[in-house]
Amino acid sequence: MSEGVVDILGVPVDRLTFAQALERIARMIRSGERGYVVTANPEIIMRARRDPAYRKILQEAAMVWPDGVGVLWASRLLGAPIPERVTGSDGVPLIAQRAAAEGWRLYLLGAGPGVAERAARVLEERYPGVQIVGAEPGDPRPEYDALARDRINAARPDILFVAYGAPKQEWWMARNVPHLEVHVAIGVGGALDFLVGVQKRAPRWVRGLGLEWLWRLLLEPRRWKRQLALPHFVWCVLREKMTVRG
Repeated sequence: MSEGVVDILGVPVDRLTFAQALERIARMIRSGERGYVVTANPEIIMRARRDPAYRKILQEAAMVWPDGVGVLWASRLLGAPIPERVTGSDGVPLIAQRAAAEGWRLYLLGAGPGVAERAARVLEERYPGVQIVGAEPGDPRPEYDALARDRINAARPDILFVAYGAPKQEWWMARNVPHLEVHVAIGVGGALDFLVGVQKRAPRWVRGLGLEWLWRLLLEPRRWKRQLALPHFVWCVLREKMTVRG
């Protein structure tokens, strides 16, 4: 499938596979391009629908990856199917593996105390030769931006993983990427937590059935209010489809 985008409730989501996403990253590094990547699930898209400033951040991203079976469902309904989920949780190890082969330099920012450092060790053990030039929890608040930029720029990474969770990581990237000597910043949510086992990810068969959202809800019942975004997302996409037909 050729690359392109599908507009889902005002958010341009890239229609690509993991392989294509990796090639886009490689091209950005080779060409000296700079930008940030958002991993968009229905909750993020619904937040963007409510908040024009947040929506603008997504619209200006270098890529918006389709993270969530709801996003794939919406793309099919809207007549521009996305071939597969492209998630931050799966992306971190895949990018690290490619980085080890290509010589890309990685920096891990975010998650809880000690998590980024532990994630760096896990990646170094799994992918010999990978260059991780920084790993720290950082702080997503604007008053700490300048300190973070100084440390990141001094380390000269090619790729920056930002694990503050949505929407903090998107706001952070929008503020800071223009001032960073980094080719690609990627918002990866809980990917570092999954990598080190702080949070348990759904088994592969559960993910294959598209039920990872249910697995997380069962493990974290307090997420039920956030999950209310899912039926609202479905209704809004159906209404948009009916409006287009009309």
